Amino acid sequence: MADFMGNRIINLIGCTLLCAFILACSLAQSGIQLILFRAFQGIATSMCLPTAFSILTDTMPVGKRRNIGFACLGLGQPLGFSVGLVFGGLFQGSSLGWRFGYYLCTGITAILTVVNFFKLPMDKPREPFTLQRLRSEIDWVGIVLSSSCLGIISYVFAVITDDPSNIRHPGNIALLCAATAMIPAFLGWMSWREKNGKSALIPNSLWKNTAFASICAMVLLSWGVLNGTETILSLFFQEVQELSAIQAALRFLPNVLIGIALNLGTGLLVHRLHANYLVLITTVLSAGSPLLLAIIDPQWSWWYCAFWAVLLSPLSADVIFTVANLIIANSFSAKTQGLAGAVFNTIAQFGTSIGLTAFAIISSCVTQNLDYSNKSSPDALMTGYRAVFWTSFGLMMVASGIGAWGLRKVGKVGLKQE
Repeated sequence: MADFMGNRIINLIGCTLLCAFILACSLAQSGIQLILFRAFQGIATSMCLPTAFSILTDTMPVGKRRNIGFACLGLGQPLGFSVGLVFGGLFQGSSLGWRFGYYLCTGITAILTVVNFFKLPMDKPREPFTLQRLRSEIDWVGIVLSSSCLGIISYVFAVITDDPSNIRHPGNIALLCAATAMIPAFLGWMSWREKNGKSALIPNSLWKNTAFASICAMVLLSWGVLNGTETILSLFFQEVQELSAIQAALRFLPNVLIGIALNLGTGLLVHRLHANYLVLITTVLSAGSPLLLAIIDPQWSWWYCAFWAVLLSPLSADVIFTVANLIIANSFSAKTQGLAGAVFNTIAQFGTSIGLTAFAIISSCVTQNLDYSNKSSPDALMTGYRAVFWTSFGLMMVASGIGAWGLRKVGKVGLKQE
């Protein structure tokens, strides 16, 4: 839609809808309502991130300023999650309650929307927006296939999170089969659209760029591990070490501080370093976070192990977001950059959904299969959490392998063009 209506207008619509649905979350009266409003909130976010990427590439020349801009853009998601985790715990543990967090975010988003209205640059002149162009130039079949597939997978995963035995239900099996069948159907449709010179939602040719395909696979794993591991770690603090929500939240403060410093440092120095080495080193270091948590003793001091795990956890995701934006800007034409950025951000969000759900399933399955009479005891829960941490470590090592191979030809990015 941004290609037809312009990045500015789509970004403003997305910001406005985001503000509205954050407010709706604060007013939700049931779990179903909250889930529904959160889903619409995700749609609104998907209108903001790709257009923000396109606005940056259109308005900033290649060089240090653009690198810092991409670093700030990449900082938003991991930092937002970490800050939300900290303040969410503080609000929930105080008299303010969880709704106050949504009220606060509504106000901040409203202010930023107004700022965007006055500060975002006007779009370049485009062809007139007509219904005929809307019907013929947008890949509606691709949108339906991809949305249906991701929606079905997310739904089934959510159902089996509550009770893993739900996977045996005929309806859920049928849905998974349908979602699986949609994947080759989508790829075939994309191939047909490209061969016939028509616009494709996610052209298969995007994946021929090895660096882009690799960085997308890495963010899927890294972002899923980061969100899933930190959520389980929060439960470890509260359910195993029996700390309050406020005490647990304060233990994530190093995550916020290292995230800010690392993103800004990456933006300032990325043009001087080889991006493949930078991504590989930070991914390996991030793998140390779940490894430390897998061997942790709940009786140990926070400083002995958990502190270092919290400190290491965001390294990979923070660097990948900045480097990925620069790879996209360097590897694709101006016409394709917005699409590649949208694909990358969609994969990151999908990684979050899959990571949280998969880790909840792993923890639940392991805990339920133990011989403990009390499945909610700290020892029983810790066994399930350890399984999650070992899984996270394995996934981060897979991400490291993908980066070592897929980014081997990527050198310095974000260099100023003379």
